Formats: sequence, C-alpha cells, structure tokens
Amino acid sequence: HIKRSQTVLDIGCGTGALTLRAAAKGTNVKAIDVNPRMIEFTRKPANEMNLEQAIEFCEMGVAELGNEKAASYDIVMSGLCFSELSEDELRYTLKEVNRILKPGGLLLVADEVRPESLLKKLLNWVIRTPLVIVAYVLTQTTTHPVRDLPMKVRKSGLLIESVGLNRMENFIELIGRKS
Repeated sequence: HIKRSQTVLDIGCGTGALTLRAAAKGTNVKAIDVNPRMIEFTRKPANEMNLEQAIEFCEMGVAELGNEKAASYDIVMSGLCFSELSEDELRYTLKEVNRILKPGGLLLVADEVRPESLLKKLLNWVIRTPLVIVAYVLTQTTTHPVRDLPMKVRKSGLLIESVGLNRMENFIELIGRKS
C-alpha cells in the first residue's frame, strides 16, 4: 500500500521495522516514539541501509499529534502501538489521524486485539499472561488488546477498507481510508 514519494507517519516506531520498510520504498517517513531508546535503536539500521535522509526521527507521543499539520500525510501506520494506549489516547489518536491524513490517505494498523469467542479469549489469556509478566519485568510497561478497533476507526470518520485477523483472532491488520 506504500508507494514511492509518499509522506508517511509511523506512530510508535519502536524497533523501526515498519519505518525502515517504508523508507526503503522511497517514501519520506516521520518516525515517532515516546521512548528515546527506540529512536536510537532504529537510527543504526537506518544509517547502515543509507536511509537516514528519508527518515525524520522524533521523540514524541500521540498527545503531540495535534501539532502536526492537517492533511499532511499519505499514510499513517502503527505496529503494536495502539495496544499500549488508553481508551482516551486511542480515541484522540484516531481523531488526529483522520485530521492529518490527506484525502484518500490510508491508516495501516497491525496490533493486538481481543478475540470475540469465549474459547479464544481463554486460550489467549493462558498464552499471553506469562508473556505479559516477562515483558513487564523487563520494560516496566504492559499492553492491553484493543477492543472493537474497526468500530473505533469508523467512529473517527475513516472508512474501513479491510480487516484481517489471525486464526486466534488476537492480531489484526486493518486498513482505513480517509474519504
């Protein structure tokens, strides 16, 4: 979905996997993360891949999206960041994404979601709980699977183009479009 010369915002760039892939396609990427260590972690491979000119790294959180110019991005993407946000932060983020996307622009999201079926919820809890404990011990942060992400994206004013779930229905790939 990402094409050469587009302007891309990577919300919660983390280790930079999405940032680097987008920049390698010839886009201009603004990679944001509240954690300065993640920004520095991503700079090294960007330099090694000669992509540093295509990426603007910014230590900032979603609360600062209000400073971004309206209709300034072709693509806003986020991988495993929405599950780190509170309900209010997510609502605000989606509202701002709608504002900063150009008409026809895309929202690309890959993240944890809560399964619908009781059996999958239980199985997900059994598998996820030890991982959450280890992650918290190592990082002092945790995540929460996002509930009803497609509905929240629709409420923000974006159209849903596609939704893909894994077999456990605990991971989503969502594409939204600004009309």
